[in-house]
Amino acid sequence: MRRTLYVLGLFALATAAFYAVFSAVAYPWNWSGVWKYRQQFGYGWLMTMGLSLVAMVVSITFGFLLMLGRRAPWLPVQMGCGSVVELVRGSPLLVQLLIGHYIIAQALNIDQPLFTGVILLGCFEGAYLAEIFRGAVESISASQLEAARAVGFGKVQTYRFVIIPQALRRALPGTTGQLVSLIKDSSLLSVIGIEELVQKVKIMNAASFAPLEGYLPLVVAYLVVTLPLSYLARRLEGRFAYET
Repeated sequence: MRRTLYVLGLFALATAAFYAVFSAVAYPWNWSGVWKYRQQFGYGWLMTMGLSLVAMVVSITFGFLLMLGRRAPWLPVQMGCGSVVELVRGSPLLVQLLIGHYIIAQALNIDQPLFTGVILLGCFEGAYLAEIFRGAVESISASQLEAARAVGFGKVQTYRFVIIPQALRRALPGTTGQLVSLIKDSSLLSVIGIEELVQKVKIMNAASFAPLEGYLPLVVAYLVVTLPLSYLARRLEGRFAYET
């Protein structure tokens, strides 16, 4: 109950602060244009959510494979996966989208911006998830691995029954934060011709001659997704928590 009151109080203070700021701006607000293009706004929101959902699956899969590669017993595989992680994390997503779509995809005769954008976004976030997964796996104490070998577990069984259940709980906060970043980073897909939410808002504002009215609903549209995702992660953390 007390936590709920704190949240409501903070929300009221934030609302009052935003109202004070915007009321002090001498700007002729015109919401009729935004309402006229509400269907386009909804289409952009659904497009962003769909792209983000598919990219999440790609990023988790790619990150898990990179984590396994970095822990592989073969040095060339370790170095190759490590190079991919450092290269992807060390360069901006915008540059990767431009090079990936306009150079690599065109050279391979792939003219599908949705496919290219999802793969590039998933690989970008997957490189960060690989390090999160690797840190969680390597945090498992060596005594537990020795105990698994002592009872006759193979490598696959050790990962399945000992490492992954514990690493999942430890990687959950970082993974959630990265998936929230993925949803926000999807706004950059507009540079390769994908009309997701941000691009739809830009078109809507230009058509209605309202440069600001579309951005406030844009913030709300992202918060509608990111806040429940963060809340779900906290619930899962509490469910997986146990005394060590």
